Amino acid sequence: MTMRTTTKTVTFHRPFCLKGVDRLLPPADYRVVTDEELIEGLSFSAYHRVATAIFVPAPSGSAVEMVTIDPLDLQDAQDQDAGTLSMRHEMALRQEEHDECRDHSEVQR
Repeated sequence: MTMRTTTKTVTFHRPFCLKGVDRLLPPADYRVVTDEELIEGLSFSAYHRVATAIFVPAPSGSAVEMVTIDPLDLQDAQDQDAGTLSMRHEMALRQEEHDECRDHSEVQR
């Protein structure tokens, strides 16, 4: 089994949240690592993602912790930081608004 690892740096300009991290993260540059596995038996090289992780400051001290994340959640956080929303995040917000309206109308009955 052939694996490859890619590393990139993502920059956040505002505090942000990520699923899998139970606290607000400060604006900074973050290292993101993606592990991929070669799909064997093809006539060309193709890989599928096995894991994506981000290195974040530990809750206390100068330690750093590696947290496994969903790349879509990372993209949503980057979109929010840039002042835009991904379609997935926008749909989730609309659903929350819809649920709140429904809950409010049920209380009035």
